[in-house]
Amino acid sequence: MGNALSGSERWPVRHESAKAFAAMAEGETLTVGAGCYWGTEKWYAKHFAEDWKTNGDGAVLATAVGFMGPPGVKPNPTYREVCSGTTGHVEVCQIRYDSTKTTYEDLVSHLFTFHDPTTANRQGNDVGSQYASVIFTHDETQKETAEKVVRKVQGALESGKITNFQYANKTVKTRVEHATTFYPAHEAHQKYLEKKPEGYCNHRRRFRWEDVFVGDRRDEL
Repeated sequence: MGNALSGSERWPVRHESAKAFAAMAEGETLTVGAGCYWGTEKWYAKHFAEDWKTNGDGAVLATAVGFMGPPGVKPNPTYREVCSGTTGHVEVCQIRYDSTKTTYEDLVSHLFTFHDPTTANRQGNDVGSQYASVIFTHDETQKETAEKVVRKVQGALESGKITNFQYANKTVKTRVEHATTFYPAHEAHQKYLEKKPEGYCNHRRRFRWEDVFVGDRRDEL
């Protein structure tokens, strides 16, 4: 993931340890893979409130990074094992959110504004199955919503609303799969880009959802 520089900032989410995060009973759960989990976490913990106009209301409660894979993969993999690309795990960010202040659909939609879903198992310089674009769903309603958003993004690519300047290719490769066990990464990687904001990150704002999907903003809750 490259070298990181010194510095720090404070993101508007709870600062729980990975163990405390796993024990949280409050909120609903979103789990996504979008390349290096450092950047994925930053774009939810820091930028979701900015981009979706939920500043200060605590829509995103807490985040943690770790690994998730298909059934039967090695339990409790190390970071180095996952980086080998041989374990079947994906680097993911898990988000706990307040469903009275935002929606699962908004959170999934946000995913497509900061990573490229058209490059299978790759985000920029990061190449390998551990960097796949995946939405791990926790129930059938989440699955249906995630698939709807994927279709919407694909439609925008086909219509030219999303261009090659924003994404590399014309076909969305994001997988929608059932969530399995979430294995938290070690504490040094939790909120890494908050601790070192000049650190390595392959994510960027590709577009604002409301600019591409005019009139498709979320309903007031």
